[in-house]
Amino acid sequence: MYKLAAKLITLLLLLWLPHAQAAIAITSARAWPAPDYTRLTLESKQPIHYNLFTVKNPERLVLDLEDVELHGALDNLAAKIGSDNPHIKSARVGRFKPGVVRLVLDLKAEAKPQSFNLNPVAEYGYRLVLDVYPAVPVDPLMALLQQPENKPAEASAPHAEKTGTAEAALPIPPTIPTPPKTAEAPLATAASAVAEASPARGKLIAKTIPEISTRTLIIAIDAGHGGEDPGAHGRGGTFEKNVTLAIARKLKEQVNEMPGMRGVLIRDGDYFIPLGGRVIKARQLHADLFVSIHADAFVKSDARGSSVFALSEHGATSAAARWLAKKENEADLIGGVNIAVKDPYLARTLLDLSQTATINDSLKLGKHVLGELGNMNDLHRGFVEQAGFAVLKSPDIPSVLVETAFISNPEEERRLNDEDYQEKLAHAILGGIKRYFAQNPALSRQKIAQSE
Repeated sequence: MYKLAAKLITLLLLLWLPHAQAAIAITSARAWPAPDYTRLTLESKQPIHYNLFTVKNPERLVLDLEDVELHGALDNLAAKIGSDNPHIKSARVGRFKPGVVRLVLDLKAEAKPQSFNLNPVAEYGYRLVLDVYPAVPVDPLMALLQQPENKPAEASAPHAEKTGTAEAALPIPPTIPTPPKTAEAPLATAASAVAEASPARGKLIAKTIPEISTRTLIIAIDAGHGGEDPGAHGRGGTFEKNVTLAIARKLKEQVNEMPGMRGVLIRDGDYFIPLGGRVIKARQLHADLFVSIHADAFVKSDARGSSVFALSEHGATSAAARWLAKKENEADLIGGVNIAVKDPYLARTLLDLSQTATINDSLKLGKHVLGELGNMNDLHRGFVEQAGFAVLKSPDIPSVLVETAFISNPEEERRLNDEDYQEKLAHAILGGIKRYFAQNPALSRQKIAQSE
């Protein structure tokens, strides 16, 4: 009996040891540099246990990975840290001790890192995420003020300002003061933006309301998805995140060609921004309008046309709108949000119940944008729909979500990749914005001080 028990124990040990000693393989290692933070993502088929700490003189981050294979995708991580990365100089990977692989990040300045694990979702397995934030967060309003004032001749240059210094994710936003109703120094004039859409009304407004002729209108342009979150994709391999960024950049250029208007990209690169962070960045910029650009997808490839959506306080206007809002709101799950970090100001913003007036303005804006889109493209629905889109939950900025076309429709996917078509879409959105301001001059938004 004793010998039989000993043999069973030996057999169990032999069966257990290979599994106990098997290292976790990193299936993919990705780096997403953004102006305000850099995200590193390590993907695997099993959860990764780790230890993260900082080292001073010089500034470094050290990530010890337990029971992880040294080779494979980790070998390529260092090559993905470019010299233009805003926060990381270089990366080194090596065996620290048995059972531990050490990743060392040499930093360009002091950082406040955040790390967290994500469970499998969509096409992803387990993910270990490391977000490297600067110790002093970038202030998007100050970055905007440091940009040169609008000059139409310069704004028409192709792909101006692609570095995204002022247009980035807002990682840890500070509390925003209540916008004052007056300003000491205006930035530019908005009268021409109103006058172009309605000359007679523009002249009347400029005469009777001095404010409309003495400040810049700030348009926050949000390219949907990005980074870890690719959005929808077409049969031809087109990712929604790339199409939305291309259209957003074109819209910004066209807005900047308008005297008295300035476009600001919420995202100007391939990186992830949480939905709430997009709202807060627009509020920090004291934006007059918020336009989120998307390219819809549906299970049937014959769905086609443009749509415009606004926020709803009382449920979705249709089952399709409810389904789309649910799908778009899942972007945070796919892109990866650190749920352990709760920002009380963001919670107050998204739970603000005094949004009725803002939603009414959003519907007016949406109607004008939809009308302009209908002049150059088929419309999926002939009216502005409403649902609980998280990205539209600003309590004081009229906000719309534009589904430019169905990326799941092969014909529309091809058109979405065409630069001329992208320009036409941007022009139509701008036309709707101008018509909105002609009838609804923005009189009480925060004004930005004169830039040097």
